[in-house]
Amino acid sequence: MTSFRPAPAWLADAVFYQIYPQSFADSDGDGIGDFAGITGRLDHLAWLGVNTIWLNPCFASPFRDAGYDVSDYFTVAPRYGTDDDLARLVAEARRRGIRVLLDLVAGHTSDQHHWFTASADDPEDHRYIWTDARPGPGTDRHADTDTPPRAGSDADTPPRAGSDADTPPPAGFVASPGTRPGAYLPNFFDSQPALNFGYARTDPAEPWRQAPDAPGPLANRAALREIMDHWLGLGLAGFRVDMAASLVKDDPGQSETRKLWTELRHWLDTAHPEAVLLAEWGDPAVSVPAGFHTDFFLQFGGPTEGRPLRSLWNNRHGTDNDGWDPVECFFDPMGEGSPSTFVDAWRDAVSVIGDGGHVALPTANHDFARLNCGPRTAEQLPAAFVFQLTWPTLPAIYYGDEIGMRFIPGLPDTEGSVLGPRYNRAGSRTPMQWDEGPNAGFSTVPAAEGLYLPLDPSPDRPTVAAQRADEGSLLHLVRRLIALRRATPELGAAGGVEVLHSGYPFVYVRGGRHLVVVNPRATPAACTAATLDTAHARALEASGVTLDGPAITAQGFAYGVFDLTPRRPGG
Repeated sequence: MTSFRPAPAWLADAVFYQIYPQSFADSDGDGIGDFAGITGRLDHLAWLGVNTIWLNPCFASPFRDAGYDVSDYFTVAPRYGTDDDLARLVAEARRRGIRVLLDLVAGHTSDQHHWFTASADDPEDHRYIWTDARPGPGTDRHADTDTPPRAGSDADTPPRAGSDADTPPPAGFVASPGTRPGAYLPNFFDSQPALNFGYARTDPAEPWRQAPDAPGPLANRAALREIMDHWLGLGLAGFRVDMAASLVKDDPGQSETRKLWTELRHWLDTAHPEAVLLAEWGDPAVSVPAGFHTDFFLQFGGPTEGRPLRSLWNNRHGTDNDGWDPVECFFDPMGEGSPSTFVDAWRDAVSVIGDGGHVALPTANHDFARLNCGPRTAEQLPAAFVFQLTWPTLPAIYYGDEIGMRFIPGLPDTEGSVLGPRYNRAGSRTPMQWDEGPNAGFSTVPAAEGLYLPLDPSPDRPTVAAQRADEGSLLHLVRRLIALRRATPELGAAGGVEVLHSGYPFVYVRGGRHLVVVNPRATPAACTAATLDTAHARALEASGVTLDGPAITAQGFAYGVFDLTPRRPGG
């Protein structure tokens, strides 16, 4: 692994909380969440115990892809407020011990960004990837694809073709909207032209395949540094980087993309040593050695296209890609899955990463179904959180999952949410449910039709207020688990783990001291761990788990965290 400055000490104790800003809290009654709304709800996050917020993109945008189509990296979107509003949010969060990360869309812009509109009229501008050939009828790539593009995959690399202006361009290029002849390469939707970071493999017959060290790609690297430097200078703590693997095209093994991020990490270590970079790469064994401090296991990425995360949460309801290979879900009442798929992938990743960074494990995200989706019910969620908050990864809680908000199927396509017949991301983006008041306390907009997305229509939808008043709620359990994790180093990202039973129940010991038992299936499960001594076991959080020497019995959907060490006299 390339030698980097050690990650900031605060990162090892991070509990991330992802906020989709347009759906979290609306302060001005227009039906869309904003910075002031988030600021007004920071006490909830401080009470919960999270210490790091990640905001989905909040830069100026036409919002054809919910803000992932940036039209100005140095201006916040007016729907969220002003620069001063963001600065106030950052300051108020810091006062509560909470850091704020922004989402950096590094590989593409909006087609309304001034860089692109200039490039579309200037054949000498190489900030984007252009070919002189013009697309024929029916060759444009549109947003209504049946299969969601895979971040960082080579699927976005065009097959080779001649550059003669009379011949069609490679598949996937989109006709120039300006006076410049030819076509450009998009990175996701057609409205998101790919920034030019070069091609790992060049070809004189295809002049758009510029080398990564050509002037255009180098200018884009400099622009990334300028953008990061600007926002970090205003007090932000770092960035989650969208589609981090997608920058250099036709890049076997992503070697040139890794070199790019290594260069940026060395710059960051010098210029902003307390800042962090989180990758949307989905392959920590590759991205962390390349320079990221943390990468997520995601629903895509890595050699098995997201299989580790999907093997935990994906019950084929909610957001689902027909192209994914089927894998039984461990956190499912039928009890046909296994934690081994995830555990083996995690072990492989940490064996490469060592102490150079971390793996992050999300409950869900803006692109992937919430834990509470399809037939999965609220009673199944505690075991999932016990696992997520006691496994040696950095936990990332998606807003609303702490109260068990549901994935809402069948919503209309909103700001590019639909990626396929069973892949509608809007179901994970509905308004936060704060209380029993109008619009669940999210907004004072007079009519529900004015909301960014519809609310969960269920009359018994969970709310923060109701669960705050109920000590036995999921919200209180999540709060206690976060507090336990922060107070107990053995339960954090750096503590050791020994798996005693990889099945139902899933049983492991953290730091040689804390026993964790989770049974996600509906029926009881039992196992015997011959080396386990439970004579002095003390339950810290438990429901439905019985210990009898080395024998462990867990009722359906049971969980338990136990301290195995004897109490000191008088303790």
